[in-house]
Amino acid sequence: MAPSIDWLIGFRAVQGLGALFISGLGLAIITEIFPCSERGRAVGIMGSVVSLGIALGPSVGGLLLGWAEWRILFFINVPLGLIASLLVAWVVPASERKKEKQHFDLLGALLALVTLSNFALGMTFGQSEGFFSASALSLLLLAAIALVSFLLVEAVNLFNNWLVFIVLTGGLLITPFFLERVKQYPTSKVGLLLAVSPVVSGLIAPLAGALSDRFGSRLICLIGLGVMIGGCLGISTLDAQTTEQDYVLRYLVFGTGLGLFRSPNDSTVMGAVPRERLGIASGLLSLSRTLGVNVGVSVIGAVFGALIANLAPGTDVAVAPPEAVVAGFQGSYRLAALILCVAVILTAVVKNQALLIKSMNFVSRKDAKTQRD
Repeated sequence: MAPSIDWLIGFRAVQGLGALFISGLGLAIITEIFPCSERGRAVGIMGSVVSLGIALGPSVGGLLLGWAEWRILFFINVPLGLIASLLVAWVVPASERKKEKQHFDLLGALLALVTLSNFALGMTFGQSEGFFSASALSLLLLAAIALVSFLLVEAVNLFNNWLVFIVLTGGLLITPFFLERVKQYPTSKVGLLLAVSPVVSGLIAPLAGALSDRFGSRLICLIGLGVMIGGCLGISTLDAQTTEQDYVLRYLVFGTGLGLFRSPNDSTVMGAVPRERLGIASGLLSLSRTLGVNVGVSVIGAVFGALIANLAPGTDVAVAPPEAVVAGFQGSYRLAALILCVAVILTAVVKNQALLIKSMNFVSRKDAKTQRD
């Protein structure tokens, strides 16, 4: 019912507040209920459900936009939200309340807020006014300072999840431009094609969780990241002559890698913390995904726009010629492959679990000190 773009952004912020409570606690509930021997499989099944939602969103959205305006995309969430609320009240068991009071990290929350808001605004001004403008430079500098401060305060190693979500979200942002501007596909078909990767990821996730229970998460994560890199490089070869089969095959590879990575990675993080810290660990995973979404949209979107502007100066992305869109699309996915290479190095070299335990013990000591004070 938003009467203007400002109201729309405000209502989306309220929607995001609700999503925060959902995404921040799901893994904690799963980890609390299932034994260690079944955690990977349980997290994998949860990953399948998440992937199913990601797949249905663009697909159903594309079909709805074929016969109604954009507002229908939000109205449809009202009955779905009511049904979900009833299911939570009926199915989800009550958690044991902890007698120990948790310390809310106000400083970390404020630093995260400053980092994300200034980074998003800085990237926006950079694309409209130029990245060397006073507005863009000052905002990005403030975001960088806040990010360094946040990392020093939190000391948590969740880079892999963050990097993967940069790639995932950036790809979801630019792929519709390729399918609509270059391939001239209708909105309904674009929605169906966008579902390829999430569907495959959802099918693979339970298998990946079971494999991580048997062979260890680190190996499965490495395999998944390697497959994702291959998928990104394959996607970066798509052009105007690409067939639907070419598209599906490449995104199938990418979705397979994503499914292999996410369940073992999330299971490792949740299994590395004591029971009373499950909510904190689940919230940190949610934070890493949120950071990835924000950075992915900003960075991949900026690179995509810059590459297009290089071939078609002064042309808006929405009306750019197909050859410029292809160049921007290919270059953006090559950058995505490079980002995932960093995640491979971190997985191969750094013992994530040990570092996470160390960081959680650091948080525990902070809480204990706060209670003594």
